[in-house]
Amino acid sequence: MADELSTHKIAFIILTWNSAKYISNCIESILRLPITEMLVLVFDNGSIDDTLSILESYESSDCRLIVHQSSINVGTTRSRNQLIRAVPSDYEYICVLDSDTVINYDAITKLVKVLRDNPNVGVVGPRMCNSRGIEQLSGRNLPTLPIKLGKACPIVAIRDIASNAERTESPVGVDGLKDVGYLLSACWMTPRHMWEKVGLLDEAIYYAPEDVDWCLRVSKAGYRVCYYPDATIIHEYQRIGHKKTFSKTNYEHIKGLVHYFIKHRYLFNAKNAR
Repeated sequence: MADELSTHKIAFIILTWNSAKYISNCIESILRLPITEMLVLVFDNGSIDDTLSILESYESSDCRLIVHQSSINVGTTRSRNQLIRAVPSDYEYICVLDSDTVINYDAITKLVKVLRDNPNVGVVGPRMCNSRGIEQLSGRNLPTLPIKLGKACPIVAIRDIASNAERTESPVGVDGLKDVGYLLSACWMTPRHMWEKVGLLDEAIYYAPEDVDWCLRVSKAGYRVCYYPDATIIHEYQRIGHKKTFSKTNYEHIKGLVHYFIKHRYLFNAKNAR
């Protein structure tokens, strides 16, 4: 298995923003993978804590890691797109990660094998839990206006109903994969060519739902969006946008949702997305 993983060229792309608490664990988990040709590209979005100094320390000691930086936060789409463009064309796979993830050899090997053995899979994501073992809903149904309004409701019962509506009812197939509407972009494994086929992230969206939009475009291009529960990683899931009700992040999220619903021409029934 180790030889199998080491033969592939894999680029890992990570965004950071005041991520000093998490980024070392994330980077260390990547660098210890037995991949002969690995590239780790990190974009720092104007951190004001020690994130940049940590990144520069890794960059100076390991030529596989390259840091891009901005003096201001330019959002998730522009920064990720910049990193994707920087991946050499001969790399086979691109793994999109959040800075608060910790990956492992078993999960990455399984995700690569899924893509290698299933050319109709456009993106695959693992099961994600935080360090306390609490599982995250990593693969979800496409959002609708009622789901989004329900999750923002102060009434707990309504929020629970909306959250349950995000759970996909599709079963895990004989191949171990579960087809979903979209995967949270905290961990995506994608074939490099998928970004040429589908295009980069939609920069009209500053922060979310760029992950939903891209996964839907993968589906529209005729490829599967798959959750693979047999592969597991750690994701601490900071949910920065939920810390303040009135914030630029939440404002941009609402703008992004409006753009997404108009673009794909549906509000209440995701099957009408086109």
